[in-house]
Amino acid sequence: MDFELSDEQVALTDGVQSFLEGRFPIATVRSLADDGGARRDLWRELGDLGLFSLRLSGAEGGAELGWADAVLAFEQLGRALVPGPLVWTHLLAGIVPGAATGETIVSGIDRDDPSGIVEFPHVIDVLVVADDAGLWSVDAAALDVADLSPLDPLTPVGRLAGPLPQGDQLVDAEAARVLRTQGAALTAGLLLGLAEASTDLAVAYAKDRHQFGRPIGSFQSLKHLMADMFARAEVARGAVYAAGVTLDDPAVGSVERAVAAAKLTSAEAALANGKTCIQVHGGMGYTSEIDAHLFLKRAYALEPAFGTRDDWADAMAELLDASV
Repeated sequence: MDFELSDEQVALTDGVQSFLEGRFPIATVRSLADDGGARRDLWRELGDLGLFSLRLSGAEGGAELGWADAVLAFEQLGRALVPGPLVWTHLLAGIVPGAATGETIVSGIDRDDPSGIVEFPHVIDVLVVADDAGLWSVDAAALDVADLSPLDPLTPVGRLAGPLPQGDQLVDAEAARVLRTQGAALTAGLLLGLAEASTDLAVAYAKDRHQFGRPIGSFQSLKHLMADMFARAEVARGAVYAAGVTLDDPAVGSVERAVAAAKLTSAEAALANGKTCIQVHGGMGYTSEIDAHLFLKRAYALEPAFGTRDDWADAMAELLDASV
């Protein structure tokens, strides 16, 4: 398995990064908290860039790329803290009309989720409901949702006031299971980006902040903290890239095992690095003006998506037990 990026993948990564730097600077990202977590014009621009149609065929308007390329793009989206139901919209591109171009914003929920919490309730067009029979499309405008106070200000949430409609079936149970696994891999890409960006933020602050006439990054205790951040992100990077490669070519190994490793390591890295980034910033790290808290809160918001760490740890344990 070769984890070295091809020239085309380097160009893809650089192109997505450059686009996000121009269209999603942190001031714009922060402002999206007042727009329900997404703005239509910016969402369409993501569609125009091809982030949702990246894996579709040329006949469907896509770039005919693979999962390894998709996780690279989502890594950059995580780095830039781009909010919105990115994973659901990408997964349903080619299935839900308008998702591929960014005209339709898609989110999802499990029918048996006792919390009844819907993310981005005021901007989504379609809510995809997952149950034992598959995935079902529900018109989001028909839902009665009461606003809640979100943990991540860029991930607005609401609670359903009534039962979910049955909706129109999109895919059967087996296809839904596959999409869940693929969604976990893309979420792992977002979490990897968070882990990397919080490391960069901590290192930049440690170089700039001086105490006793020296940058605080020169102090050994902080060097250890940031070295651990880097190590966690690198471990997660290998696992996330491996998941993308394995999804593209299941002959190289177990898809379920690769995705489980990716989701576990990326979630651990994003959460731990988010906490450490705040610690490196000291008292300033706890203020809303510093961006550090946004990375940690996003990590907490993404951790349960498409299976929690506990869910994937159980899956990994079963896979390892079966291989003995």
